[in-house]
Amino acid sequence: MTSADGIRQDAAADKARSEELERDLLAVANTRDLQAFKRLFANFAPRLKFFLVKRGMTENTAEDVMQETMLKVWRKAMLFDGTKASASTWIYTIARNVRIDRLRKELRPEPDPNDPCFVPDDPETGEQAMSRKQDRERIRKAMSVLPPDQMTIIKMSFFEEKSHGEISSELNIPLGTVKSRMRLAFGKIRAELEVTS
Repeated sequence: MTSADGIRQDAAADKARSEELERDLLAVANTRDLQAFKRLFANFAPRLKFFLVKRGMTENTAEDVMQETMLKVWRKAMLFDGTKASASTWIYTIARNVRIDRLRKELRPEPDPNDPCFVPDDPETGEQAMSRKQDRERIRKAMSVLPPDQMTIIKMSFFEEKSHGEISSELNIPLGTVKSRMRLAFGKIRAELEVTS
């Protein structure tokens, strides 16, 4: 037998093995064939673990990732499409994704319970509530001196949360007019607040 014959025989054996793995994966997908899954597991588990260890995972972590990968193969076998990838490519892609997810999880910092976003605000004191109420009254009084055209723009901008462009379009006035009325309104409100403080 020549070396070319040996290469052809190896290629034929690889192709037959690949077709067998694909049949097993399809059997798992279509009929939840446990024997087919056992053959897939026996074939891929050691190879996946070696693949993961070679990429820097510890034996224990590689074992966990391999187990999770094979569990996903069982659960998601119906998503396998032999026209897009071989069975081994599909399974190794799952393993790669599980590995990436595991690394992201390990590298994600633990939340700091003292981070201000996790610490609730102190309950409002009576003094703070009174101060807030007085501030609200002062602002309401300051706004009451605005002409209707400026008041309309302030309400649309702050209470209806509309952009300057939306206000311009809805009121059918130039954008520059919206901005100048806004500036004038702020000036009047500021002056009024300074008088009452």
